[in-house]
Amino acid sequence: MPDHVRTADGRRLRIEIAGDPRGRPVFLLHGMPGSRVGPRPRSLFLYQRGARLISYDRPGYGGSDRRPGRRVADVAEDVARVADALGLDRFAVAGRSGGAPHALACAALMPDRVTRAAAMVGLAPRDARGLNWFAGMAPSNVTEFRTAVSDPERFAAGIIPRSARIRDDPARLLEELRADLTADDRLIVSDNTVRSMLLRNYREALGTSPYGWIDDALALTGPWGFDPASIKVPVLLWHGQEDVFSPASHSAWLAERIPRATAVLEPSAAHFAALRALPRVLEWLLSD
Repeated sequence: MPDHVRTADGRRLRIEIAGDPRGRPVFLLHGMPGSRVGPRPRSLFLYQRGARLISYDRPGYGGSDRRPGRRVADVAEDVARVADALGLDRFAVAGRSGGAPHALACAALMPDRVTRAAAMVGLAPRDARGLNWFAGMAPSNVTEFRTAVSDPERFAAGIIPRSARIRDDPARLLEELRADLTADDRLIVSDNTVRSMLLRNYREALGTSPYGWIDDALALTGPWGFDPASIKVPVLLWHGQEDVFSPASHSAWLAERIPRATAVLEPSAAHFAALRALPRVLEWLLSD
């Protein structure tokens, strides 16, 4: 199988496939910062469920070329290109954290190809009417997102050296987040297997460029390019009530507007609990 796919405008997208090569296809869209090698269920689980898990680096991350000025909606073109290269007509899509709005974009813009979509611990659009977007969000995230909106150049200038430090020592990112982690999240990220996957994920994400992270933040806080209310396929919205990185109120707002949405709220869970929930979410995606 190829490890790169070329887009119509000549960009390279680095892809990775896990699980049953003849299984039902599911795209897994990574978080922010993140990469195609982000946390996923074990291969044995994927084989047993007949799942073919497809991941790729969003533009600017890992081995994928940057697409300056990209919107959340632009993910649909790239996912369609990868699916075409792999000979896939229909597929499910899951996204975690920064990948969740991108999964919703695929559902909205490819209704004839996406069977089901799952958005885990995701954000609502920045212009969500009636939602206090920053309520319940960690102060560090509030500062970063506000800077991305008000002064993108200053935001980028801060991310560039931070990205270089994390690339050299990926554990720095977990240490930066530690003060805002719940006890449950600390337990999850201290697991040796999960920690190893996260550190590899961060190193790969930022290995060649900080611009995947920068462009993700600008896309998430800018106009998405689609209306979540237009989604016609079944959607699962999974969130932890204690999440301070992307508050649960964002999924509640989306659940009120997406016609075929099922909302799952875990009362004692937070952000990284989505890693623990992913196997159940994949089973839902494959149950149509």
